[in-house]
Amino acid sequence: MSRTTEETNTPGADPADAGPRPPEEAGPSKLVLFGLLLGLMLGLLDGTIVGTALPTIVGDLGGLDHLSWVITAYLLTASISTPIWGKLGDLYGRKGSFIWSIAVFLAGSVLSGLAQDMGQLIAFRAVQGLGAGGLMVGAISIIGVMLPPSQAGRSQSMVGAMMPVALVGGPLLGGFLTDQLDWRWVFYVNVPIGGLALLIIGLRLHLRTERVTARIDFAGAALLSTGILALTLLGSWGGTTYGWSSPQILGLGVLGAGSLVWFARVERRAAEPVIPPRLFADRNFTLAQILTFLTGAAMLAASAYLPQYMQFVRGASSTASGMLLLPLMAGMFGAQLLLGRITSDGGGYRAYTIVGGALTAVGGALLLAVGADTPTAVTSALTLVLGAGMGFLIQSTLLITINSAEPRDMGAATGTTTLLRTIGGSLGIAVMGAVYSNRLASGGMPEGGTSWTPEAVGKMPQDVREAVRTAVTDGMHGVVLGAALLGAAAFAVAWLVREVPLRKE
Repeated sequence: MSRTTEETNTPGADPADAGPRPPEEAGPSKLVLFGLLLGLMLGLLDGTIVGTALPTIVGDLGGLDHLSWVITAYLLTASISTPIWGKLGDLYGRKGSFIWSIAVFLAGSVLSGLAQDMGQLIAFRAVQGLGAGGLMVGAISIIGVMLPPSQAGRSQSMVGAMMPVALVGGPLLGGFLTDQLDWRWVFYVNVPIGGLALLIIGLRLHLRTERVTARIDFAGAALLSTGILALTLLGSWGGTTYGWSSPQILGLGVLGAGSLVWFARVERRAAEPVIPPRLFADRNFTLAQILTFLTGAAMLAASAYLPQYMQFVRGASSTASGMLLLPLMAGMFGAQLLLGRITSDGGGYRAYTIVGGALTAVGGALLLAVGADTPTAVTSALTLVLGAGMGFLIQSTLLITINSAEPRDMGAATGTTTLLRTIGGSLGIAVMGAVYSNRLASGGMPEGGTSWTPEAVGKMPQDVREAVRTAVTDGMHGVVLGAALLGAAAFAVAWLVREVPLRKE
């Protein structure tokens, strides 16, 4: 393996490089940061924007039995490709890697909009996911090498704040485009946004790169992909398509665990591993990844199942149920921006990691007090505490990650964080979904009630409606109890974090 340094438009910068730097290399201009956020938003929005268009898509293309794969194919390829894009950026340049990921994503978007049957749409969504895997890791790693952690807080908080915006804005935008234009515009809308991002990044981003000549870790990439694929399918199918004790689910569990164990052994011998084991030699980095996994599980589970309560129990529409979660998203957004400002002004992060775990636990516990007759405004407002806790955890773990990684490993480090958040979310939804379903059954859900829509329930007799409301409330309690326990676990882990000063170089 050899390294040569040269001035190019491809990032991957080593801060020790001498010589004059372009203005952007001292820190991203507002225009460059805007371009990075546009690219990031593409991937985040597309994970949520398609959901509201799915009923219309099925009506047009058919293939109801393959409906879930429109989302699953995207999440699978995005998860698998995330750490690989990060490593490619470390080896061959982050700017080039980011641009290529946007290009692949846009190609998949156009093809998805042109799909003529469900099989084509699923295949093209997989292409979209391949590109999406490089969007978040590209934006975060570019900022990570352009700014020292002590100055990156505000920029990184803007990156982190895109997640709650996408969780609420995606379904709203998807519904609007489907109703006012056509479901195909759910995909076409990415083209002008992505085109503008490509233009800004291509023309305005200038960084010094350290080129690396090394063999690509194909074995590690294949084993990691197999492990992620098995775990994602386990999370998607467990308790729904197949029972948790079925041979299919048990087989996926064995395959996933075996692949990841073998992956860990291969990485110790690889010249340039996809996820360098040296990263985990840093105590804070390892703890940050555990916290990221726990936060991802709590965040995705809450945002997936709280709308069920709003619709079935409080009678909110699909759009209104998303709007009622605005306090949850506002808490996440505000906490991330606040911590970004505090750390940029020289403040520490460890205390806010602990506070984040505590608020997540308390926020989940507060929602246990919500009943079938609790006013909607009260329930909506209570989600603010849960959101603030998750916001502090997301922002602090991101800062710890970039502070713990050397510039040469920034892509691999941020890719690992993004991957663990995704896996945590997938498994969190799967496990919480099983809890939710069991609680529905034990809470008195009428036979066949799990297949009813909120509109259908609203037209049923009073006693049936009350039985559904009681069962769904009980199911929601199981989910928020799980979120509270995840927050308590994060609170315990956060005490082990050491306050290592943020690097100023």
